[in-house]
Amino acid sequence: MKKVLSILLAIVMILSVGVLFGGCYNETAEAQNTQTAMKSSSEIVENQPAPTDLSYSLERYNVIKRAYWVNGQREKAMSLPCSVDKPLGYIVLFAENGSVVGRFIVDGKVSSLNSYLFPAEYPQFLWTENGGGHYYYDNIEIAGIDGCYGQNVGGIFFFTTDGKYIEWTGDFLFSDIPFEVNEPILNVKGNGGKSE
Repeated sequence: MKKVLSILLAIVMILSVGVLFGGCYNETAEAQNTQTAMKSSSEIVENQPAPTDLSYSLERYNVIKRAYWVNGQREKAMSLPCSVDKPLGYIVLFAENGSVVGRFIVDGKVSSLNSYLFPAEYPQFLWTENGGGHYYYDNIEIAGIDGCYGQNVGGIFFFTTDGKYIEWTGDFLFSDIPFEVNEPILNVKGNGGKSE
């Protein structure tokens, strides 16, 4: 019995050492891969830096215009000056079943409903007496420009060339060239209630 227990203990120890060294090897290989990827991405960023000569943002323009628009100040929204020539875009909005809900010419660009003019949170350093006292930080939520908290639904918004405001939370196709999308044809046959 002692011999069997000794053999089992030896097997467990050998397996434990294998797992330990195997884990170290994988962590080391993973760390090396991470360092290689970080070095590569650093070189790419250095070779292709972010542009520093952009002086105007159409995204910020849209967010400011939307803030006026959705807060009842449409005259301000419509008369908001833009310092660049806004491009025209073309968008088709789709329902879940693939049917076309609408087609519009976009004045400027399509923007995210979750684009903001400033961060929604900021870190605040706090002091605690727990465990001898130390500083820590917590993210504090700040109200948006409309005085409200939280996030918008995921989706997009845009303005049309005839002065309309549109929000959309579904699928869409956008391009800076005009295009046609045919209405899809959905066939439903009596195959036991299955659609094709």
